[in-house]
Amino acid sequence: MFKMRFCFEKNGAAAYISHLDLMRLFQRAFKRAGLHLKHTQGFNPRPSVSIALPLSLGVESRCELLDFDLEGEKVPNEQILEKLNACLTEGVRVLEVYDTGAKIGKLAYLDCIVNLEYDQDLPETAREQICALFAGEEVIVEKKSKNGVTEQNIIPMIRSMTIQQTGSREISLKAMVCCQNPTLNPMQLSAAIEKYLPDLTPAFAVCSRVEIYDTENNVFR
Repeated sequence: MFKMRFCFEKNGAAAYISHLDLMRLFQRAFKRAGLHLKHTQGFNPRPSVSIALPLSLGVESRCELLDFDLEGEKVPNEQILEKLNACLTEGVRVLEVYDTGAKIGKLAYLDCIVNLEYDQDLPETAREQICALFAGEEVIVEKKSKNGVTEQNIIPMIRSMTIQQTGSREISLKAMVCCQNPTLNPMQLSAAIEKYLPDLTPAFAVCSRVEIYDTENNVFR
């Protein structure tokens, strides 16, 4: 058995593939590629695959990690990449395959971009208002989980942020946020604007993941 990991991207229309469907997609791709996944033991065996930080529906990414266990003889990493990409749908692509990877517990930060789109031209002070909001010490938003809805202050979970008005009807938030213990969903940045600056509520918000880092700010793989 060989424990392995690969980095993949999920973009375009593929961003709307749910997490469960994405897992099924990869399981079928391994099978079609002739790569034999190890299965769990017990009454209902399952393929040994897992994704480090499952994506929310509609979020794009170019830094997703999938861990998997292969049975049989060792297959060169480049062949695994080529075989899988030949079997995956458009918008999902393996970028690199690794023999080993860092422990998931050391995953800490996420670089992300949240683009805010508006139906009308923005006021001249839009960027300044948003900058002032996130420059404060407390911004409380709701967080939904399996245990219900709680409130959290997201400011301590934002390590850095740049805010740019990229057009008369567009604002871009580029941020490094905590992605584990605690976790900040980047879409909560848009939710905060909607709550505290209702006149600047975007008509549409698009989020993408750019890179992930460990506790020492090194790229996590």
